Amino acid sequence: MDRSTSQLWTKRGLYLFLAAVIMFLHLLPLNTQPDRWPFPDILIALTLAWVLRRPEYVPTLLVAVVMLMADLLLQRPPGLLAALVVLGASYLRSAAPGMRDSGFAGEWSTVAVAITGVFALNRVILAILSVQQAALGPVVIQVVLTIAVYPLIVLLSQNGFGVRRASPAESGTLGARS
Repeated sequence: MDRSTSQLWTKRGLYLFLAAVIMFLHLLPLNTQPDRWPFPDILIALTLAWVLRRPEYVPTLLVAVVMLMADLLLQRPPGLLAALVVLGASYLRSAAPGMRDSGFAGEWSTVAVAITGVFALNRVILAILSVQQAALGPVVIQVVLTIAVYPLIVLLSQNGFGVRRASPAESGTLGARS
């Protein structure tokens, strides 16, 4: 196995490990009192950051499996948020090549639109299906906090885990078959 294939599978395993750690920490009962502020959805921010930085590290099937597992473990309606995150990730995956020259502000605003769209569609679909939901205020705070934590996730991914944007030379060879 060559170095690039080994690195690809290592990063996919790292994403799966980080997703499991995030879900584990989310399920861990650290406090018996209800939270005053909703916690940002770090798993969605991590997924979207990696999709924009290196889409080959987080294929669509892996995103779907991880998000479906999160839906099941966190007792959300199974598959709804997973499907919406897959749609958001697919949108960002298709927009990633054009965003290479836009800078971080353009990337952050595009991710903010995707995160807002995921949460808004989730709320609308749940309302149409008459499913009981949390109040709108905490959900809006969670969206804002998720958007606010995105730069930290990108910084950690880039400096801690080596998930950087592909250079133009690398992006030309990524889809090539030998």
